[in-house]
Amino acid sequence: MTNPIDTLETCWYVSPPWGQEVRAIAVSLLEKVYLPSPKIAGYCCGVEWSDDGWSYSIASQKGIISVPDSEIIASGQLQPLVIAKPQFRLGQLVNFRFANDGPKIRMILGMSFINNAWLYQVEWRSPALRLSTDEGVCIFPKSTQQGKFINRLSWVTPHDLTEVV
Repeated sequence: MTNPIDTLETCWYVSPPWGQEVRAIAVSLLEKVYLPSPKIAGYCCGVEWSDDGWSYSIASQKGIISVPDSEIIASGQLQPLVIAKPQFRLGQLVNFRFANDGPKIRMILGMSFINNAWLYQVEWRSPALRLSTDEGVCIFPKSTQQGKFINRLSWVTPHDLTEVV
């Protein structure tokens, strides 16, 4: 007999994030970009899905800056680095080693290149379903961002993931 909760969780993990269509990325990883408002040039070192679409991490002289694609001007010029090709791609379905008792299959929702290593973003747990009247007991102060107290997304290494066959 099929467990309906497992089926629901599996559908959640393998569907595009939060019922939206996953758009194509505006710039490539390691592409040189310009940020007009602070007048900064840098390279895209990461991309992740957010509630508003893709969010890009730009490595610049002022550190790493996170911006949406609307604030980026792409150059089409890739940083000349000899690096290992990423094992996975955005939107790819993978098996997550630390899925506990739930479904193992997840979708890659972000990638980042940090300290010569690729990191991948996956949902490590499914959303909690709560009734609007269910306040519960909490000893911590309430977050100003409802539902964002514990992030469901996690950055993991390629060791934590395997390809779905």
